[in-house]
Order: sequence, then C-alpha cells, then structure tokens
Amino acid sequence: MTGFAADWLARREVYDARARSRALATALAKALPANPRLIDLGAGAGSLMRWLAPILARRQRWTLLDDDPALLGVAIERSAGWALKQGWAVKPIGKGAISIAAPAGAIEVHTLRRGLTAKLPLAGQDAVLCSALMDLAGQAWCRRFVASVAKAGLPALLCLTVDGRLAWRPPHRADRLVDDAFHRHMTRDKGLGPALGPDAAQALGALFADAGYKIRMGKSDWRIPRNDAAMLADMIGGHAGAAEEAWPAGAPTIARWAARRRAQALGRRLTLMVGHLDLLALPPAGR
Repeated sequence: MTGFAADWLARREVYDARARSRALATALAKALPANPRLIDLGAGAGSLMRWLAPILARRQRWTLLDDDPALLGVAIERSAGWALKQGWAVKPIGKGAISIAAPAGAIEVHTLRRGLTAKLPLAGQDAVLCSALMDLAGQAWCRRFVASVAKAGLPALLCLTVDGRLAWRPPHRADRLVDDAFHRHMTRDKGLGPALGPDAAQALGALFADAGYKIRMGKSDWRIPRNDAAMLADMIGGHAGAAEEAWPAGAPTIARWAARRRAQALGRRLTLMVGHLDLLALPPAGR
C-alpha cells in the first residue's frame, strides 16, 4: 500500500469528520452488541476511531490495523491527546495500546502492524471498518475482502470512498481534462491491484448485495472553503502532480491550470467539493 504522511492525515481529519455519514454510523451502532470489538483497516493515524467512538457511546475495543508502524504510534499519541482534551483519563495497557475512560464506557485502542495483502484478522470482531481506503483497492482484492467479511458474518462501514465527483468553483476551461487525468491516475496499482478508484463504492455495494447483505449508501463530500488556502494548495498540488503522471503530454496545460488555481486560492476566490460515498453493509438476519 502507498503510505500517507502523518501531517497530511492531520490536515484532512477535520474534513473527514465533517463529511462522514452520521446516519450510517448511527445505524451501525444500533446493529452492534453491547461491548463491540471493531477493526479499522488501513487505520493510519486513527481518525475514524476518534470520530465514531463517541457515536457508539458504550464500552468498545478497537484494533487499528496498518502496515506503517510510525503511523500506528501517531494514532496512539493523537488518540490519547484527543481523550485528555475531553477530560478523560488515559492509561497504557500494553505495547501500542491504551484505555480511555470515556463516560459511556472504556474505549480500548490496540494497534496491529499488518499489510492488507495478508489474511485479514476478522475472528473475534463485531464489525470491520475503514476510511479513505476502498478507492485504492482492486476488483480481485475487493472480492476477497467481501468474501472474508461475509464468511465472518460481520457488518462493514466503509467511509469516504472517492466517487469521481469534483467541483472547482469558479470553473476553469481545463478542469475536465485535468480531472480526467487525475482519475486515470487513481486506477493505478497502489499495492492492492489496479485500483477501482471512483467505481469502488458501487462495485463493493454490488459485491455485498450478491452476498445477501443489506446495503445503504450516503454522500460524504468534502467541502473546502475559500478561507482554507493551505488545504486548497495541497489539493491543487496533489491533483496536478497525479494528472501529469497520467498525462505527460498535458504538462503545459496542467501547469497553467495549477498556476491559475493557486492564484485563486491565495486570493480566496476558490472553493472545492470532492465527492465521496460512505457504505454500510449489514449481514442477513440470523448471521
């Protein structure tokens, strides 16, 4: 899997938290047992746990799985800091693990270093979760993932899967060319096979439906305002870089587009919407 820098994950956490579907999270919470055990795949710095744990509002045990040991360390550090800001006591309970004394019940956070090409450790879990992961995965991997989840009879909440919708405002005549190149780049192999990119959420929904699951989807769009020039600059740079890799002949067009967009961002004249979908898959009754 392609790694992500901790500082980028910190910058995007506020947008992730605003975007995720609270309705789907609440529906998952109703489907879980009293003291659920949850595994977060590709957990990065642990932002999904910090968002979802208060919604579950009960005693819970998390396993944050990632192949980057540095990010797992950051996840524990940031989760401890987040809890202390709420006034909740935190104590270590082993290497790479903490217990948070939340009012609704203790939140245990454990870390597990493992890549996503290995067998997923789903035994003993009550739900499988991820955030901003599935658009990086290929069709074959997704088939194996759904088969594993269905065999274990677990619900799944898959958050923030890019769906291909982009809206730069004001529009630019090169938006379509640059966006198309960016989306072609998304389908490159990120370590889990040729990525499904913007088609991932619909593909996973179909796979879970074929396995007998009840599927719900909700939009979880990023909306970056004109006053966040730093985040807009990050998005412009990443977008242009990926587009140029996918479309080298378009480098001059992309450079002009990026220069114009940077000027607009600095002048607080630019906004951006990035479309995502959240997917909740609940197993058939009786499983």
